Amino acid sequence: MASRRPGDAALARAAAAAQDVPAVPIPAASAVTAAEPLDAEIARFLEHLVVERRLAERTVAMYRDALGWLQASARAYPVALKEVQPHHVRRFSAALRDRGLGPRSIAIALSAWRGLYKWWGRHGVVPANPVDGIRAPKAPKPLPKALAVDQAVALASHEPEAGDPLLALRDRCMVELLYGCGLRVGELVGLDVQASNAAAGWVDAVDATAHVLGKGSKRRSVPVGGPGLEALMAWSEARRQLARATETALFVSRRGTRLTASQVRSRLKTLALQAGLPTHVHPHMLRHSFASHLLQSSGDLRAVQELLGHAHIATTQVYTRLDFQHLAQVYDKAHPRAKAKAGS
Repeated sequence: MASRRPGDAALARAAAAAQDVPAVPIPAASAVTAAEPLDAEIARFLEHLVVERRLAERTVAMYRDALGWLQASARAYPVALKEVQPHHVRRFSAALRDRGLGPRSIAIALSAWRGLYKWWGRHGVVPANPVDGIRAPKAPKPLPKALAVDQAVALASHEPEAGDPLLALRDRCMVELLYGCGLRVGELVGLDVQASNAAAGWVDAVDATAHVLGKGSKRRSVPVGGPGLEALMAWSEARRQLARATETALFVSRRGTRLTASQVRSRLKTLALQAGLPTHVHPHMLRHSFASHLLQSSGDLRAVQELLGHAHIATTQVYTRLDFQHLAQVYDKAHPRAKAKAGS
């Protein structure tokens, strides 16, 4: 049975309190998608996100949850989804806030709702987008969590003492590409063994370049370092013993089929524990580490932007804050005046 988010079951009570209507229980998003299937047109919108927009699996899952909340809220109000107005949207988002959802979660929900109505508007289903102009509460921008250089190197060079040696070669190659190339987990699992028109990505060992399909279906090429190429060659040999004959994926599971993003997260978590890292490690942390360490060494923000595939330089600038935080820590530990008492 799907897990239930704390407080989701009481969304309608919060919404009803604000709307002066009888409380109607709004189920958790997981319950909406299982017991009460999403509206057929919402399902088609989600299919559009997967097939045409090619959004990441995790993003689509978050949008599905958010649209489940929207559907449940509209039913509880009650108002038809295609007749929702801006004041409805404000009340629905206020109910999410009252139930303890943070600004980022509310922003994701509003983005999903806005996207649905924009898509409907494009097809002439609704005359206007009721979510336009409605913003989520401002949230503090947390610094991305990155590993220290020695931690990242320890993880990349870790060799498990037990377990399947073939999978160990695969895992090492995955870590090298995540940290050495700054790939997103979706880009990693999308890699194929060979380049083709159907391939979302591949690694060209001859010119030492990874070609990937990133967010917004934008292609980019990233250099692959020596350790990454060595790990790729070792895994390519081992892969032949695991992959099914018709499987095109570079990274496959024990069953010989393409790895999923959740499987990569699980393997990385296990590897980090085995390597003795004192923190939970996830794929995006290695991407953050790639960017942070590269910026610390080069200072070239524009180059880091290109390698990460960021559309806007402002997205990349968060790593300058991380770099300054590192410099501040060095100052606090090393400079004789950093620890001087006030007034001394």
